[in-house]
Amino acid sequence: MPPRQYPSRRSSAQSARYAKRRRNRLAKVDNDLTDEQWHALMEAWGGCAYCQGQGAALQRDCVMPVSRGGRYTLGNVVPACASCNASKHNTEVTGWLRRKKLDERAFLERHALILRELGAHQD
Repeated sequence: MPPRQYPSRRSSAQSARYAKRRRNRLAKVDNDLTDEQWHALMEAWGGCAYCQGQGAALQRDCVMPVSRGGRYTLGNVVPACASCNASKHNTEVTGWLRRKKLDERAFLERHALILRELGAHQD
């Protein structure tokens, strides 16, 4: 059997359907991460939350993906470089960290510490 060939690009109709599904998912949940909270998260992490890379543009990545019920909230968003964000896609974070051979324990401990610190500053 010949290997399956995948299209190199999505058609515009596929992209539009995906964008519409994503918009609908986001509209159904509370997304209350403010710009101030996002900047505080970026400063606290000091780079990519996963690979600790610095200098790259950071993107908002949901620890629990939106497609799995996550929301854009202070407790669920971390800064991620484009490479880590694209690689993680919508997988569960601890399994993804293990597969990438990144330090899962260090991430979880630091995530908890940063959330505790940021929660204390906002009260």
